Order: sequence, then structure tokens, then C-alpha cells
Amino acid sequence: MQQNWKNKVVLISGGLGDIALATALAFGREGAWVALSDIHPQTTARPKLALLENEGIPCAYYKADMGDAAAVQGWINCVVDEWQRLDVAIVNAATVTQKSIATITAQEWQAELQVNLNGAFYLAQQAAVYFSDNKIPGNIVFLGSWAAHAVHPHIPAYCVAKAAVRMLCQCMALEFAPHGIRVNEMAPGYVNAGLSKEVWEQQPELIEKARLQVPLGGLIEAAEVAEQILWICRSENRHLTGSSLLMDGGLSLLRP
Repeated sequence: MQQNWKNKVVLISGGLGDIALATALAFGREGAWVALSDIHPQTTARPKLALLENEGIPCAYYKADMGDAAAVQGWINCVVDEWQRLDVAIVNAATVTQKSIATITAQEWQAELQVNLNGAFYLAQQAAVYFSDNKIPGNIVFLGSWAAHAVHPHIPAYCVAKAAVRMLCQCMALEFAPHGIRVNEMAPGYVNAGLSKEVWEQQPELIEKARLQVPLGGLIEAAEVAEQILWICRSENRHLTGSSLLMDGGLSLLRP
């Protein structure tokens, strides 16, 4: 085990998703304590937390809606009260509505941006303020997407939110750089996780179609995304901030 993260505390929103759990395992295996949040009850969380507990990784779960600024602050307060510190915030919680611009309702549009953009801001802002107030050279990583720069007609609200999150990342990186706080974005392409994985499991023919679209000819696994998030946060990358690490197998070369 590397000791880079020994007894450091990592927050991960959307914590019961595939990428979040893989990221929790990656940090936990290097000694970190992991605090997860999601909108699901404890009964849903228990079997997933067992994946961490079985490896001896200290972990805690909090039910919290990232679209509610007060709930985000409450989560952070609980973690600090229990573990006395924060070191990394992985801004991962997201939702997606599969509708065109013509068919998405105002309520669906607002609900998606509330989580994907406003919720990302609430967590990142509050984590950054905590880091600066306590003189911690913390890391914030937004889980973005290649959809931030490549149009996907069937998920417009998601594309718009991820594009806005990319600019939020850059604005925060500049503002908090004097405090030694690094803010970056991890932007994957086709990941065999979350909603995509569910769709591909229901329609196996689509997974091969997706794979063939990728110039490098493969889909990304959640653990591969997690390793890159861990790499971004490593202390040897102390000059890396305001960056978007694009990991899409070359998809963006076809749809710039």
C-alpha cells in the first residue's frame, strides 16, 4: 500500500454509483477514509458499503441530496465532526434525462440542472471554503464528460450542465490557486457504468455498436476512471489545476 492517502478523508457524492465505488476503493486501498453520499436509504447502501468494509476501508454513508445546499453543508459538517478533516472532494453526483430539446419539460430541465450544475457547485464551493479556511491544500475533482464539448441530441440538459461544470472548474481553480487548492475535471467517454451499463445490459447489441464507434476500440471500465481520478489528486501533480483530463478513446476526434 502506498501511504500518500493514509488517514486522509475523501468525500464522494453520488457515492453508490459504479464510478464512485471504484474511486472509493482506489483511495481506500491507499489508506484513505471514505465518506459517501447519495439519495438512497441506508438499506440500499449497506451491500455496496460492504465492498469497502470487506477490504478494511474506513467508510461512512450519508443520505443527502446534492441539489439541496443545506443538505450538502450538513453532510460536510457530519464528516468533519466524525473525522475532524477533509482532504479531497469528488463531485460525482449526476442525473440524466433522455429527451430532446423539443420534448424535455421545464420541470425536467430544471431538475437536471439542479443536481448536475447547482449540486456540483454547492459541494465544490463548500469543500473549497473549508480547505481555504483550514489551510488544507485540498483537491476537488469534478466528474465531467466528453458531452461537455460534443453535442448529444438525446441528452441536452446533461450536455449543458457538463459544459457549465467545466467552466466552473476553471473559475474555481483560478480563485483558489493562491490557497494551494487544486480543482480539476475528469472527462470520460463511453464508460461501462451507470445508466449506459443499464441500457447496454438491456440491449446487448448497442454495446458492440458503442465499442465500434471508439477509435481505440474499447469501452472504459469504472476502475479505469477511478485510477485517473486518484492520479489527478497525487501530490506529484501539484502544478495540475484547472485542467480537464479527457479519456474517451478518441471519440472527440470524430466529434470535436
